[in-house]
Amino acid sequence: MQDTTLLDAVERYIRGEMPPEEKALFEHLRNTNPEVDQLVVEHSLFLDKFTQYGVTSRFKNQLKEIHNQFVREGGAAEQRPAIVVTLWKKYKRTVFVAASIAGITALVISGLVSLLSPKVKPSQLEYLSGQIAAQGYKLNKLDNKVNSTETPAPSFSRGGTGFLIDGKGYLITAAHIFKNATQVEVQNTLGEYHARIIQVDHQADLALLKIEDTTYHAFASLPYGISKTGADMGEDVFTLGYPRPEIVYGKGYMSANTGYQGDTTNFQLTIAANPGNSGTPVLNNDGEVVGMVSSTQQNAQGMVFAVRSRNIFQALDAMRADSTLQTTDSTLSHLKIPTNSFIKGMERKTQLKRLEDYIFIVKSN
Repeated sequence: MQDTTLLDAVERYIRGEMPPEEKALFEHLRNTNPEVDQLVVEHSLFLDKFTQYGVTSRFKNQLKEIHNQFVREGGAAEQRPAIVVTLWKKYKRTVFVAASIAGITALVISGLVSLLSPKVKPSQLEYLSGQIAAQGYKLNKLDNKVNSTETPAPSFSRGGTGFLIDGKGYLITAAHIFKNATQVEVQNTLGEYHARIIQVDHQADLALLKIEDTTYHAFASLPYGISKTGADMGEDVFTLGYPRPEIVYGKGYMSANTGYQGDTTNFQLTIAANPGNSGTPVLNNDGEVVGMVSSTQQNAQGMVFAVRSRNIFQALDAMRADSTLQTTDSTLSHLKIPTNSFIKGMERKTQLKRLEDYIFIVKSN
């Protein structure tokens, strides 16, 4: 019973459903017990994957409904089945295997919780139990996953990279890719979405976007945090962005404390980068965003400049103070940039797998 109580508390903490007093007690327990902290990280990723399966299934059903309506209206007579139906028939065995693996994974995680659950003080457990006694243990149901769908040919240009600063769909990217732009689309490993430009600061080369698409499902949390202190000269850093349609990893180091012509709002990197890397997050070994790629110096190979991460906080504060923005985007005042990294201490290849869903191709026209 205690294991179920702890799991329920973790899930409500992730979903932001705890009252302040209970949340403070739980965060103290998490800070003093590494096993509880690891459980929060693993369960966050577990819930995200379940949510993604449901989104994909709903998308498949919508496509099927559209196809059936088209057939009823006589627009699809004597034609081949829709691509999603064809792929479903072809790969349904693989889908069933994937669903089985997901179910087994859920049982394994439950078993690990039983083995690794920390010995908490009875008073703490009683308090948590009292707060959550009326709450039922909730899990999203796993829907069958469609392996693949056709992606329409892109009609947008001036590509760059962006990354989430809030799971509700707020992204940061480079402002210089939006010159005279009227439409924006973003795309990650899960799908392609319409987005809106909330604010562009050309001086800081920062732009804030908001995904506004019914097919986008918000993330409960982000695996990385945005650093308020940045990096030091000589510190190892890495990037994960879209200089081409495939996501690309880069490794380098901070080589100067200032940017082009001594700009103190930027710093210099020695790392491989291309124009499509504009807006790419720069991360340290702990998985904290310390900057964002802004530009490259064409006549100096490997010389890359990045906006300091503290500028993101400053830009957001300026947007909150802009009364015209508050009237068009009321949630901006509640937007909170994450500062804690949940991938600290993980192997690099594991960090990259956890990061890729939160980084987007940005296209405009």
